[in-house]
Amino acid sequence: MIHEFHKSEGILIVTPKAPLAKEDFEGLTAEVDPYIEATGNLRGLLIEAESFPGWEDFGGFLSHFRFVREHHRKIAKVAVVSDGAILSVAPKVADHFVSAEIRHYPGGERDAAMSWLREG
Repeated sequence: MIHEFHKSEGILIVTPKAPLAKEDFEGLTAEVDPYIEATGNLRGLLIEAESFPGWEDFGGFLSHFRFVREHHRKIAKVAVVSDGAILSVAPKVADHFVSAEIRHYPGGERDAAMSWLREG
């Protein structure tokens, strides 16, 4: 998984290109946890993918859900940019389980999603 962290804005961008692995979430945690400890939360998370890539193995699956469980209350907004069927409906499902405000944007609307994450 490719990720960028815009520390000055408190926005994490993840772009999964292959099945999600345990190491992906270890890298994210190592990068964002010190920031969250210092500031209290992330302003936003942008997930951009053509489709959901799945998980490399059960360890990837567990690490993904552990990351969500441990961080969802510390992220104000989540923007999903995708035309993939699963990622298009994921915000509606996730809204029942996470405290962040979640919005879906069609593929190619990264700029609009970033603008929303930067608001407020």
